[in-house]
Amino acid sequence: MAFIDYYKILGVSKKATEAEIKKAYRKLARKYHPDLNPNDKVAEKKFKEINEAHEVLSNPENRIKYDQYGEHWQNAEAYEKAKQQQQHSRQYSSQGDFGGYTEEDFSGFFENMFGGASSRARGRQVKFRGQDFNAELQLDLKEVYTTHKRTLTVNNKNIRITIPAGVENGQVIKIKGHGGKGVNGGPNGDLYIQFSIVNHSNFKRDKHNLYTTIDLDLFKALLGGELMFDTFNGKVKLNVKPETQNGTKVKLKGKGFPKYKKEGQFGDLYITYKIKLPTNLTSEEKALIKQLQKLRS
Repeated sequence: MAFIDYYKILGVSKKATEAEIKKAYRKLARKYHPDLNPNDKVAEKKFKEINEAHEVLSNPENRIKYDQYGEHWQNAEAYEKAKQQQQHSRQYSSQGDFGGYTEEDFSGFFENMFGGASSRARGRQVKFRGQDFNAELQLDLKEVYTTHKRTLTVNNKNIRITIPAGVENGQVIKIKGHGGKGVNGGPNGDLYIQFSIVNHSNFKRDKHNLYTTIDLDLFKALLGGELMFDTFNGKVKLNVKPETQNGTKVKLKGKGFPKYKKEGQFGDLYITYKIKLPTNLTSEEKALIKQLQKLRS
């Protein structure tokens, strides 16, 4: 396998901090994202390389292995273990005692790992579990209001996943068997996806409850009436009570955010009324307000 310089792909130095690596990854991922570069094979390839580099360098343990072993970093633990066993066995080589291993066993192990294995060595290849992959998926708050499917590109493969409604910001889910490929018939690793939820709406989310503020004109606040209001699930009619005060809070039960993996269950929506006073009053309007003032005094 040819050596891949993950630092060069992300445009950072080998001394880069975790924050610098994450910042570089996000910048490049946005630039080469398939949604922004449709039908661009070069951008698609670049996006895959960026994800692969981030998956390795964002994991402190994997980064250490990569720095030490390069393209063989996934087999670092097995390599170290075999090397220790080989060193230990050499202490007894004069007596012919290799602790159950022969020099041919160790020779075969390294040949299996790095290529050129003999037919005898191939018969006893060591199996290794594939690497776990980590990915970050950014979604808008409105997108996670409903369950939907999304296609991800991980390690040059497209993976179709179902994202349940109500996932939380920072939540991690595991996709079994979609990590790195196992070595010598070993099992594949797993894919861990962390969700980054951005909010461009007028709602503030707190777990499964939603909070928002609605402007209310003075006349509706005084006289009451109906008000149509947009939610993630369509329009809702609000019945404003007469003489509603500024800062009044109302709760709409079951109109909040869906509860994660609880079909049909929702939180509540809390609305705060903010009364907007009229501006640019005409002389006639001012006179009428003065009349009202006299009536109230």
